[in-house]
Amino acid sequence: MKYRTWITLLLGAALTAGLLPGCGAASYRDGTYTGQSSVYEALDEEEDAEVEGYGVVTLTLSGGKVTDCRFQTYTTDGTPKDEEYGKEGGEVKNPDYYNKAQRAVRACDAYAQELVEAGDPDAKVDAISGATVNYDEFQEAVRDALAQARE
Repeated sequence: MKYRTWITLLLGAALTAGLLPGCGAASYRDGTYTGQSSVYEALDEEEDAEVEGYGVVTLTLSGGKVTDCRFQTYTTDGTPKDEEYGKEGGEVKNPDYYNKAQRAVRACDAYAQELVEAGDPDAKVDAISGATVNYDEFQEAVRDALAQARE
């Protein structure tokens, strides 16, 4: 083979493998980073209730892998969405709405756990039915945290 052909083949292989600086997957610094989604506000017409809030993710990276992830959602006034979310005045007045709200709360842990299990900071996490607002908040908050971690 000609010299130029070898150079072309080697360069192509290096680019494909992501071995050259600036090529391939993003590189992240080790550490713990916090990202936040923008505020989401909408009306759940099915339940005739307001859906509002934002999500915060705390992401720990080590050796290019996600080693810990925590995801919490909040109402716009900063109240954590927890076991009380979906209640009215501390009581479950609409069981369907409360159950739907709690499914969304549980999805926060599932999204975070799935990202840790994948290990790859750029892995795609599957959306959970009934928790797509949280999914969008999670994805946005992770992108925000990873932007801080980029080298």
